[in-house]
Amino acid sequence: MKRNNFLILSLAITLAAYHPLPAQESTFDRKADSVLRLMTLEEKAGQMNQYNDDWNATGPMTAKSDMAGQIRDGRVGSILNAAGTARTRTWQEMAMQSRLRIPLLFGQDVIHGYKSTMPIPLAESCSWDMEAIERAARAGAAEASACGIHWTFAPMVDITRDPRWGRVMEGAGEDPLLGARIAYARVKGYQGDTPGAVNSLMACAKHYAAYGAAIGGRDYNSVDMSDRMLWEVYLPPFRATIDAGVGTFMTSFNDINGVPSTGNPYLLRDILKGQWGFEGFVVSDWGSVGEMINHGTVKDGYEAACSAILAGCDMDMESHDFVDYLPRLVNEGRVPVALIDDAVRRILKKKFELGLFDDPFKFCDPEREQREIYNPEHEAAALDMARKSIVLLKNENQLLPLSKELKTIAFIGPLVKAVKENKGFWDNEIAGVDSNFIVTQWEGLENKVGKTARLLYARGCDIEGQRRDGFAEAVEVAAQADVVILSIGEHRAMSGEAKSTSDISIPGVQEELLAALLETGKPVVVLINAGRPLVFNYTADHAPAILYTWWLGCQAGNAIADVLFGDYNPSAKLTMTFPLSVGQIPIYYSHFNTGRPAPDDRNRFYNSSYIDLSIYPRFEFGYGLSYTTFEYSNLQLDKKQLKTDETITVSFTVRNSGPYDGEEIVQLYLRDLVGSITRPVKELRDFRKISLKAGESMVVQFIIDKEKLSFYNNQLQWVAEPGEFGVMIGASSRDIRLKDTFVLLD
Repeated sequence: MKRNNFLILSLAITLAAYHPLPAQESTFDRKADSVLRLMTLEEKAGQMNQYNDDWNATGPMTAKSDMAGQIRDGRVGSILNAAGTARTRTWQEMAMQSRLRIPLLFGQDVIHGYKSTMPIPLAESCSWDMEAIERAARAGAAEASACGIHWTFAPMVDITRDPRWGRVMEGAGEDPLLGARIAYARVKGYQGDTPGAVNSLMACAKHYAAYGAAIGGRDYNSVDMSDRMLWEVYLPPFRATIDAGVGTFMTSFNDINGVPSTGNPYLLRDILKGQWGFEGFVVSDWGSVGEMINHGTVKDGYEAACSAILAGCDMDMESHDFVDYLPRLVNEGRVPVALIDDAVRRILKKKFELGLFDDPFKFCDPEREQREIYNPEHEAAALDMARKSIVLLKNENQLLPLSKELKTIAFIGPLVKAVKENKGFWDNEIAGVDSNFIVTQWEGLENKVGKTARLLYARGCDIEGQRRDGFAEAVEVAAQADVVILSIGEHRAMSGEAKSTSDISIPGVQEELLAALLETGKPVVVLINAGRPLVFNYTADHAPAILYTWWLGCQAGNAIADVLFGDYNPSAKLTMTFPLSVGQIPIYYSHFNTGRPAPDDRNRFYNSSYIDLSIYPRFEFGYGLSYTTFEYSNLQLDKKQLKTDETITVSFTVRNSGPYDGEEIVQLYLRDLVGSITRPVKELRDFRKISLKAGESMVVQFIIDKEKLSFYNNQLQWVAEPGEFGVMIGASSRDIRLKDTFVLLD
């Protein structure tokens, strides 16, 4: 290995000595040490080895011989993609035949529900409702843990500003503050308050770090950014998961500034285990230890294992490099055994916390399995979350909500009667779970009005392809109706891991079908089903009403029907900016100004803009309509000057000025007007979701303190610089209703 590897070795040893076990060791620490003292080097490497079950996979399969025999020899510490009490019990019984009877950990990608499928995470984030998000994660944890699973590879907390990246569907959008709060809520939902409770899962913060900034939005691609950008935008949600008590971290596939995350000591030993004091363990993403060979930073599995353990990776998912090479690396003096012991101690401690040493089969109760996966409370949580995730983008002439007095409704489109599509990517069929009990959009509408209105159906066209032979039938059906509902969008597998795309427009001829339906003169409501922000300019310009329904899960049909007919007033707001075209990407609200900023679309030439595109997105971060309207007034700051140890109370009045009860997400943005470095034009610093009856008013307050004014300067110091700040209260990042300024004093 080259000279820099010896420097890494020295750094790793120094950091390990610098960050020893806490002075006040827990009972779990002592128990882990008692087992560690009994283990051979090969058994230690085995605890750091995770294999996929031999029947399903969520990544490229690698050959392994006699998995059962390796488990009995203590050479496997964890299995992923094993699910069901019968299956996990079988593997665990094999582990109980090993010399030290160390139980296995069973992991699974429980991303948005288990049997009861919730909306995709990006959709959930649009609720801005932390209680609902936590409750959705709690339902998934209850079901998965009842099926023998101990550990979920969630939440994904990557900030992302490029909708071409397929995994945007798995995160919480573009803003670090909102992303951090959602990350915290999801960890709390998965883990609960009691480690090892049988209705909880150990959570995993992923992908550490900056995976969402992959160049060009291409999955697994490189990331190149400043440390200041990393700390200010991409790390806050990871820090929030530690505050929530997250049990594990997962490294990302990408390299950052030339160093693969799985072999990155700055990320893993310096920041995570050093500065942040993280006491859980770090697992690689699927095969990412071995993939460092492809990155070109190591030449073979031997060097890959060395690089990963020195950097601070504790468990190898499906590369086999730890189990194959760590004993040799220690025996040859390339890796201190202290680093192996630290990694194994972290893993054993989590197994003790989960109670697996006391009862390896505590999560293998078939009766609880049946009880939890058919728990009606989880369906209620799914319906609540789905309704809160639907974003009303357009509503000309108050077409929505639809009248329940309608006599004939035409429901048209390739997604009206789709079943599995409503689950979106990352459902749990991979684990053999029957999660196909889906309320389709057609069934939801039937449940709502089937006995009082006549429902007509036509498919119209496919999601993809150029066939238009169904247009005539669709137009004929539409002509008979009082209103047309058109359901279009993506296949569920068009967004997700390894689903990056250069074209994010609505596929096929679906917008042409809309044009044909509009020619009938009938009012048309468009439902857009997707896992990412799409470009749909024709629809946005011409459809009178648009609901962005994402992929809503098992209660999709009922949730959509409730919103269409006003039994739920939509309140969701976008957590990613929707571009006008791919040419605007990356586009996000918290950008920096330039020396020649374009003030608006009338004065944009010779400024920082495109000559053929607006400077504005199609729909901005924080945007979302309601069936009612909200007025903002009477902004007051209790002081205009602030000392660093003081706070300012910002108060204003919000009135529901429309005809329906509703919820509004009020947003506080701040701007540091003059700084030592360029600051964003605005930054979300707080928000509240309030509920108001028609005609009701509420005084809303935000507290501004030094923390809300601070940022990382070029020396990576967290500072609040004296000077003038702008206060903006908005219904979205662009729809700013109230403004003021104040001064932070020296």
